[in-house]
Amino acid sequence: MKNKHTIILSLAALGFCLFCLSGKMIAQDLGESLKATEIRVEGAQRIEADTVRSYVAIKKGDIITPRLLDLSLKKLFETGLFADVLIKREGTVVIIRLLENPVINRIVFEGNKRIEEDSLRQEVRLKPRIVYTRARVKEDVKRLLEIYRRSGRFAASVEPKVVKLKQNRVDLIFEIDEGKLTKIRRISFIGNSIYDDSDLRSVIQTKESAWYRFITSDDNYDPDRLAFDRELLRRFYLNKGYADFRVISAIAELAPDRNGFFITFTLEEGRKYNFGRIVVSSEIDELKQFNLRKSVNISDGDIYNAESVEDGVAALTDLAGNKGYAFVNIRPLVKRSRKEKKIDVVFQIREGPKVYVERINIKGNVRTIDTVIRREIPLVEGDAFNASKLRRARKNIRALRFFSKVKIQKIRGSAADKTKLEVKVVEQSTGQISLGAGFSSSDGLLADIGIRERNLLGRAQDLALKFQISGSSSQIDLKFTEPYFLNRKLLAGFDVFRTTRDLGDESSLDRSSVGGALRVGYDISDKWSQKWKYKFSADEVKNISSTASLAVKQQKGDSSVSSINQVLTFDTRDDVMSPRTGTLSNFSSSFAGLGGSVQYIKNTIATTQYFSLSDSIVASFSLSGGYLMPIGDDARIIDRFFLGGRSLRGFEPAGVSPRDRVSGDAVGGEWYYTSSLRLQFPLGLPNEFGIKGRVFTDLGSTGKTDTSLGVIDDTNSIRGSVGFGLSWKSPLGPFTIDVATPYMKESYDRTESIRFGFFTGF
Repeated sequence: MKNKHTIILSLAALGFCLFCLSGKMIAQDLGESLKATEIRVEGAQRIEADTVRSYVAIKKGDIITPRLLDLSLKKLFETGLFADVLIKREGTVVIIRLLENPVINRIVFEGNKRIEEDSLRQEVRLKPRIVYTRARVKEDVKRLLEIYRRSGRFAASVEPKVVKLKQNRVDLIFEIDEGKLTKIRRISFIGNSIYDDSDLRSVIQTKESAWYRFITSDDNYDPDRLAFDRELLRRFYLNKGYADFRVISAIAELAPDRNGFFITFTLEEGRKYNFGRIVVSSEIDELKQFNLRKSVNISDGDIYNAESVEDGVAALTDLAGNKGYAFVNIRPLVKRSRKEKKIDVVFQIREGPKVYVERINIKGNVRTIDTVIRREIPLVEGDAFNASKLRRARKNIRALRFFSKVKIQKIRGSAADKTKLEVKVVEQSTGQISLGAGFSSSDGLLADIGIRERNLLGRAQDLALKFQISGSSSQIDLKFTEPYFLNRKLLAGFDVFRTTRDLGDESSLDRSSVGGALRVGYDISDKWSQKWKYKFSADEVKNISSTASLAVKQQKGDSSVSSINQVLTFDTRDDVMSPRTGTLSNFSSSFAGLGGSVQYIKNTIATTQYFSLSDSIVASFSLSGGYLMPIGDDARIIDRFFLGGRSLRGFEPAGVSPRDRVSGDAVGGEWYYTSSLRLQFPLGLPNEFGIKGRVFTDLGSTGKTDTSLGVIDDTNSIRGSVGFGLSWKSPLGPFTIDVATPYMKESYDRTESIRFGFFTGF
């Protein structure tokens, strides 16, 4: 019995071993049968079979699995080369069947009239000889629509069409319906109580559509401009003291007819704050010995202004840098007191991380040379990094007006204490051809033509040629300016000119001058600047009337002037074009006698102070005066001072002057003075009309001349006038009109009631 059990167990063990051995052999045979013996490519026309095999995940000799087949399918679709792909297994052969995407033969734009074809081609990613895919076409359609939306055409549509050609090629045609301009029908503000809608509309760049906006695009809807408008509103309120201000929303709703937008800004103005205590705290002991507070130009009690805080940070950064501390971190800590409506500011000066500028890369400047941009950056490679100087660099480059966009980025350097600066710019046109026409009450019809290039050869040099002619004068000017003479911030240039002027109505003579000048200018500080000029001119006085004054007749003939002139300027105006606060003062002096036939010393001084009485009312007070001291002979009439016209409203040009009693000729004075008080205010019209009114009063006088040449009326008495005027920044150009009445005058003065001027370019 025992032997029987032993035999049974032995047979079972033997059977198990045979079963395992056969299973192993079967598995080995099955595995060998699933290995890929061939990767066959079918349907490929342009693309080599080996190239297709390089894309797939499965290779010859690999075990064929569903995962590898699926992965290979995805990889082939990801290439974008194929419209359809099929992968299947037949025994040990993997078959890949392809339908290649066609290649673009050419791209055609049809229906575009408002946007040039070159601009559209630059925007699309598809190009000739690139593989066509539907996904890429859809992306390009979106880009084309975005171009039209940026130009204010939201009703535009783009329809792509494909024309099949031989050899699996296609022509891609974008059929464009540009549609009408999508204008801004209305701009509304919600939540504003301090400033009305018209005030805020003047702050933002987007404007409501109007008949007189046909030469601008500000009334076209642009989402980027709308985002910029939010920032303009924020700056406006922050600079007026409203530190809690925020734009809750800016919504643009397209009208049902798709021909206009309704824009609504929802605002939260908040409270108006004044500056409280201004404190400068330094954690750097060596800086504590300096009067740091004096560098911050903010007084306790001033209306809160965010820009003033930024200016304070910049001033302290510069001070620390000048004292040898380049690595500083200045943080303005603002503490609001809503109860007292005051904001205390503590400028904290701390040592910042020591980071150096490793490299400055400039990109996007195709025409402008790198040096022009680099010299506007107050940082060079190897300098200590300074955030304040970086902000100043961005401001300086924008001020060149050579670029439509300026972006400066910090990029991590090769080490923790190094950084790279990448300056990206987008160039814009700097050449100008101007044609103009106008009319003024003093010169009659005016016409001019000018050619100017502000970035000559990409070197920031300024070259201008201008021709001007009017009823009483003509002028030709050629000017060249180099802003960085001798690689220093030294403005240098030359002028060549020829002028003629008919002074028959004023002084019974004609004058012509031809000559040239060399000039140089520089900034002494942020507020002070100075210019020097050497000028030589050959002058001729001719066409003197037979009834002219003896003093005028003695002026006939040729003369030459060789002079050195300087102008010292002090300027603190908040805006050069439309100042509201600040001072502009000029002191000029001339010395003639370095050769030539005329010798004299001539000095003039003029200053204007602007006062902002409210957000819309600006007052200004001006004083000016001059003195001419001839050396040797009596001064020429053409060098003397005359008042009237723009210099003393209510009187004709040269209407105030010592005058020959018999002929009535103005012979000019050797000294003069004027003063003017003006108040400018809105007229209740929408601000976008650009119409403002003003009232003014002018005072002045001129005198001292040679009385031996005839009977000359020269009383030296003060003259005065009062009046009102309008100025209009019209779509065609500036228009001004002044109505003035003299209330102090002499019997021999010549007066005028109305003075106006208009000029337009086309």
